Amino acid sequence: MKRIVIILTCLFLSVQTDAQKIEPKFTFNVELGLPVSLYNEPFDEMIQGLVNTSIYGQYSFPFNLKVGLGVRYTLWNINEFAVATPVDGVVHTGAAFLKLGWGKFHTDRFATDFSVKLGYSQNFFETHWTEQTASGENFRVESHVTNDAFLIEPTIGLILAADERNSYRWSIGWCIQGKGFNPRMLGLPSDAGYEPSEFDKVTQYLVVGFGYTYYFKSKKD
Repeated sequence: MKRIVIILTCLFLSVQTDAQKIEPKFTFNVELGLPVSLYNEPFDEMIQGLVNTSIYGQYSFPFNLKVGLGVRYTLWNINEFAVATPVDGVVHTGAAFLKLGWGKFHTDRFATDFSVKLGYSQNFFETHWTEQTASGENFRVESHVTNDAFLIEPTIGLILAADERNSYRWSIGWCIQGKGFNPRMLGLPSDAGYEPSEFDKVTQYLVVGFGYTYYFKSKKD
């Protein structure tokens, strides 16, 4: 029993020693994920997430506090089968954000990151469909709608370092945009059968994906 305690103590001290080896300062980060809509029924059914990407620089202060600045882009596809009028198109969401967080290397390879992105976003709805005139001729109808909103995105990341300069992460974030969704944003002439109360619910979606980090400066004990 005494030997087991000694072995466990040595392993614990070894892990603590490793945890002090990497102290990242300034980093460059790229994240790529899949947005999955939640909560707002019209948005859930009519909009499909394709890709979400973020690029940001981050600086680490004492006590493992992190501050970063960056931009993010999300691409959505219109689910034309969810509406009576066959609408085709996409939604572009661009945003600039401030990232605040806490992160720490628990060993020389493994780290965790808890953060929140606070930013300002703009949504660009670009849709089109085909209609017929009284004489039976087809003509193309286009709609372009823009709106903006503040966003907040809490995120959890699990990081695995490849070496002193590079690491990879798996992350999951929950993005909340302070704006509801209305089918009329797609250029539709009606509410598409949804209850108007649904339109006041803010847009929310999960972002599940991977990331890459480059360490410009890393202190080794």
